[in-house]
Amino acid sequence: MSSVRKLCGLIDSMNEWIGRAVSWTTLGLVIVIFSDVVMRYAFNKSYVFTQELEWHIFSFIFLVGAGYTLLHDGHVRVDIIYQIISPKAQAWVDFIGVIFFLIPGCYLVIKTSGAFTFSSWEVFEGSPDPGGISYRFIVKSFIPIGFSLMLLQGISLGLKSLLVISGATAGKRYEA
Repeated sequence: MSSVRKLCGLIDSMNEWIGRAVSWTTLGLVIVIFSDVVMRYAFNKSYVFTQELEWHIFSFIFLVGAGYTLLHDGHVRVDIIYQIISPKAQAWVDFIGVIFFLIPGCYLVIKTSGAFTFSSWEVFEGSPDPGGISYRFIVKSFIPIGFSLMLLQGISLGLKSLLVISGATAGKRYEA
């Protein structure tokens, strides 16, 4: 059990660190959006590069921060039943969700996006729009990276759920 707790702690620490680092990117996104709005409404100018940069940064935040969000139980779900059941029953729901939905879903996206990303890197894919960002292949790389981080966090969640189910963890839910 000690090695399982250490593995969960390692995965949790990694996603915590990555999530905190990614959170600073939101400041950059706010600055880019603010600049775009000012340029558009104050100077009647709009740039494709700025608009593409907005969704590139958002994609990075969304994809790479997904593991952090899962770590902090921030993903959307219907909590009507979940919140009133026991911690052991919650652990069963989480474990079944990880095994039957999260792991297969992440695997599917990682597998299909791998070839997609590789072909994008082969041609150094850029924006098809004039004035757009020349490095679209970089943002596409965050698809398998982000889902790999979420898969790792899902494994941690599944293992912590098993600890609760087995009775090896008492007290607060999902302590590693």
